[in-house]
Amino acid sequence: MIALTVVLAVAVGLSLGLLGGGGSILMVPLLAYVAGLDAAHAIATSLLVVGVTSVVGAVSHARAGHVRWRTGLEFGTAGMLGAYAGGWASQFLPGSLLLVGLAAVMITAAIAMLRGRRAPTGAERPGRHVALLAQGLAVGAVTGLVGAGGGFLVVPALALLAGLPMGAAIGTSLVVIAMNSFAGLAGHLTAGAIDWRLAAMVTAAAVAGALAGSRLTALISVDALRVGFGWFILGMASVILAEEIHPAVGALAATLTAVGGLMYASCRAGYFCPLRALYPRG
Repeated sequence: MIALTVVLAVAVGLSLGLLGGGGSILMVPLLAYVAGLDAAHAIATSLLVVGVTSVVGAVSHARAGHVRWRTGLEFGTAGMLGAYAGGWASQFLPGSLLLVGLAAVMITAAIAMLRGRRAPTGAERPGRHVALLAQGLAVGAVTGLVGAGGGFLVVPALALLAGLPMGAAIGTSLVVIAMNSFAGLAGHLTAGAIDWRLAAMVTAAAVAGALAGSRLTALISVDALRVGFGWFILGMASVILAEEIHPAVGALAATLTAVGGLMYASCRAGYFCPLRALYPRG
């Protein structure tokens, strides 16, 4: 199963490179259900993968001048505190609860993908420092607990609260995600070591996929890919709910996802659209 895990890690990295974020949320299910790791080790290993791939992505964005270091370090420092606390606290929570929490994060991320990124206001909001630090702390805690990078939360925060242009928000978010991921990993390591050999192979595969994906963005409709990937993440969340709670819960979630997908397709095709308010772009 290690070979299959590495191959699928390349695919996850590829999606990360194509979408600029979001793909890493699939790393924990991959490690838990394909590699056979328990929830705690899957989350810790995922944090290493997310951290390294974010550093690689941040380097290219920094070279292009798309990283606002002061804002990133301010947000990231608060996030590191939350991520370390979340990673440390995870050892006291049942693995099934952590995976269900991840499923909830996946559903939130999928909805954000389906809605798409909104243009920032271009101006900082009053009291943005307090709000930015508070959200940084909260996002970091989520990252440390469930191993998701949280880019779908970081990018809007940087764009709407700090007033960064979207390009700078995306580049800066990678710095924040890397900081959060490594702090969360440190919190997890207080409870025990991870399989560094497997972690190194999966990380290398994901980085290779991310680099390849970043070079394919000009050839693929990223918006269409993001929508399809959002529905795929909803499907994967259904699998987690079926595994960790009850098959009936997973079946219900899968049914709702299928119905939602049909409604979304109907909206996009210009037919009956009960989701017009939720998907104004449809």
